[in-house]
This record gives sequence, structure tokens and C-alpha cells, in this order.
Amino acid sequence: MAAATPRKYTLASRSSDLARVQTDAVRDQLAALHPAHTFETTFMTTGGDHNTSQALYLIGGKALWTKELEVALKEGAVDILVHCFKDVPTVLPEGCAIAGVLKREDPVDCLIVRNGAGWKTLEDLPDGSVVGTSSVRRVAQLKRKFPKLVFKDVRGNLDTRLAKLNAPDSPYAAIVLAKAGMVRLGWGDHITCDLGPPTLLYAVSQGALALEIRADDEAARELCRSITHWPTEWTCRAERACLRVLEGGCSVPVGVHSTLVETQAEGEQPKARLEIVGCVTSLEGEKHVEHSIEAEVHTAEEAEAIGAKLAEVLIETGAKAILDDINTDRDKKIQHAKANNEQVDV
Repeated sequence: MAAATPRKYTLASRSSDLARVQTDAVRDQLAALHPAHTFETTFMTTGGDHNTSQALYLIGGKALWTKELEVALKEGAVDILVHCFKDVPTVLPEGCAIAGVLKREDPVDCLIVRNGAGWKTLEDLPDGSVVGTSSVRRVAQLKRKFPKLVFKDVRGNLDTRLAKLNAPDSPYAAIVLAKAGMVRLGWGDHITCDLGPPTLLYAVSQGALALEIRADDEAARELCRSITHWPTEWTCRAERACLRVLEGGCSVPVGVHSTLVETQAEGEQPKARLEIVGCVTSLEGEKHVEHSIEAEVHTAEEAEAIGAKLAEVLIETGAKAILDDINTDRDKKIQHAKANNEQVDV
């Protein structure tokens, strides 16, 4: 095959420290594999970065992190977007496509206790302690298991959240964050303990990075495929299919836990045993539906079908009623907030 014509590719992402670290890592991988091309980076502030106080469901949900970036992509100002995959809506704008998925970091959440406090786990926290998190998924699941704790919204980049936790007047005893971001920033020593299944099922695609391109840019697609980790891609596509069928988003408490074990012999085409667990929990934690499916899969499309099937099982066994109640509650809060020109917490 003829050598690719040298080209400059511009990678773009949000302007946070974490996004910069992630994008630089992707740039370096691409540059090492494709030295004939030039790779540059650019960063921009998104709607989600501008508004760090209101609950996400009031100001646009997941698209807050991607909309401005996708405009630049479609206009040709940039070529590849680097996203935390959990922040990407399950339905992309027309003309955009996910072309690559990098190897997943540990997808679990983690607990970070205020400096100087001696607590080591959520069980150690005194009744009435305030735990900060921006995720209704975490709040719903943790309220179910820790009803005597108080959960309060905390927004901002990771350094902002840590500063809020340790401020002299901080109301927070601890905060809950995705472990992957802390690890990528080199801040793993701040983590008090992991919060993984069965205590807390993580967000769909948490810990994975996705590369978004213009759907008709075949050269960019080929580059992104060269650094794609297929087990992560298959797993995330299964999880995203589950969420898509459930019509969930940032403000819907859908949790997952997936395990993929490669089963192909040397020289064979990829195949794997995939197990995916999914749950939907009411906002106060009093209702909870959880199921799992396990199957052998031979393609990403088969993995997606397993995720969609899991969602259907969840819907049939009670998730639809929970999601309907959540949507009704959200609509009421949005209308109340608009009428009173105020901000509300989830």
C-alpha cells in the first residue's frame, strides 16, 4: 500500500488539566506510530466549564462537554477530538463518528477524605457527614447503602473539587470522583479507597478515552484505529448501547460493571466472553433494579447487542418506572427553577 501523504492533524479537547494530559498522551502515541504526519493540540472552554454551579440536567447534560468541540470539528478547524468517553452522548451529531477507543484505566470510583481526617472508608464517616459528588448515579446508589450520610453537589475540575473539599469552611467530609482522572494526573496518593462494585457500579465508559472525527475523514479514522484497544472498545460499546436504550444521561442513575475475557487462540480473529452488569436506581435509593448478561461475542456489534438486551431486561423488570419517575421529577425541578430564576441541586 502506498505511503500516506504527510498531513497536519489538530487534536482538540477541553482546557482542563486532565483533558490536556489525556490529549497530549494521545498525540504522543499517534506521533510515535505515524512519524510522517504532524500532530498539534488545541484546547477550548466548553459550556460545562463555564457553569460549575448548576446541576447538569438544568444546563444541557452531556452535550455541555462536547458541543463547542464538535462545531470546530465539523467546520474543519480541528481533526480529532479527545474525550473522556463517559462524557460523550450516546447519539452523536450527524457527520461525527467515534473512530478510536484507547485502553481503559481502572473504571471504578474512589473516595477522597478531607486532609487531616482519619476516616478510611464510607463506613467510617459519622452519621450526617456530607459527601460531595456531581453524579446522581453515585448519590442514588450510595444513599441506598449509606442512608445516614448527606450527599451534596460539587462541580468543577478535579483541582477545584479538591480545593473545595479542603477549604477551611468546607462542608464536605469527603468527595467521590472517578479514579481514572486522579491516576492520569498523578494524584493517586490523594485517594483514600476505591469504591467499586458491588458498593458502587460505575458510569458507562468511565475510565476510557474516545477519539471523535468527521465521519467522512477516512485518513483520520485509520490513524485512530491504529491506537484502538479492541477489548475496551467492545466493552464500552456494550455499555453505551445499554444506556442508549435506557435513554440515560449524566443526570440518570445508570450504573454498569463489565468484564471481558479474550478467548481467541493465537492467530484467530478476536472473540471474547463478555459479562455486563447494569443497574438503575431511584434518586433517593429506595428502588433498585439490577441484572447481568454473559455471552460470547465475536464483533463490536455483537457486544452492542448484548448491552441493548440488558437494557431491555432492566426495563421489563422495573427500570422504566424508575426512569419515568426521575424524568417527571426533573421536569418539575426545571420548571420551578425557570419560574424562580434559581439554581437547584439534584
